[in-house]
Amino acid sequence: MPRWKALPDELDPQVREFVEVMRRVVDGAGLSVAAVADRTGYGRPSWERYLHGRLLAPKGAVVALAEVTGTPVVHVVTLWELAERAWSDAETRQAHGAAATAGTLPARALPGRFGPPPPPLPSGGGTSGPGKRTGGAGRRRTALLLAAVVGAAGVAAGAFLLTGGRDPQPPGAVGSPSPPAVTSRVLPSGVRCGGSDCTGRDAETAGCSGGLAATATTATVGATRVEVRYSRVCGAAWGRITPAGPGDTVTVTAGSVRRTGHVSGPGATIAYTPMVAVNSADEATACAVLASGQQGCTP
Repeated sequence: MPRWKALPDELDPQVREFVEVMRRVVDGAGLSVAAVADRTGYGRPSWERYLHGRLLAPKGAVVALAEVTGTPVVHVVTLWELAERAWSDAETRQAHGAAATAGTLPARALPGRFGPPPPPLPSGGGTSGPGKRTGGAGRRRTALLLAAVVGAAGVAAGAFLLTGGRDPQPPGAVGSPSPPAVTSRVLPSGVRCGGSDCTGRDAETAGCSGGLAATATTATVGATRVEVRYSRVCGAAWGRITPAGPGDTVTVTAGSVRRTGHVSGPGATIAYTPMVAVNSADEATACAVLASGQQGCTP
């Protein structure tokens, strides 16, 4: 019986290649999934998802696997970068497809001003059919309703005159705006920051990347792709460029906050910025400045 199950047919070729390489690394080291989990510090259920193509492994897990198996880190990280980019592109396409599907609902299914107009109310004093039996009762109800409205208006007018036009308040009450609602962000397991706490932190070590992030906007500068990466769970965004080389920089800006990233080391082909807190991905802009002098930004 084969050790590994067949990978999903819909898996992107680059993701498929990366998962197959990870499987060969595990097989070559003679490790079980439980042993991989024990030595890398990432849980067994997570590794089962990673090695079966159901979830893209985070960069930290890939580096840990390379270290415990003696595999060149640069090699597996380069494959991971290509797979991560393909995974992000697939997520973006799925999100756009879902939005397009939501936009095709028929107008009659939408509430409010997009729905069908209400049926007209009967007019006249009961000139036909059942109206002859209910017309008198309807007129009485209308008269009572008008009387109630007039009475309420009279009470409101009296209160206005007695208070000199000011809003009536109980003795000792002090008018002040209501305090803003205090909300707390419940973070999933492994996520180490949310909102403003994420500003300046690395998306990978904070647990905001991988399957919790997606590419929001992109632009091309020469042969380099610059992206805004966004994690709704963390409430943060960051910039990324790939492929990147020595001297290339990427920045992300949200309002007055800006963070800059560079290539991490020899052999790396990708650069990230630290995160900035945002309420939505639209608030962030990523820019690339290449060693060649070329530069550009996302929309």
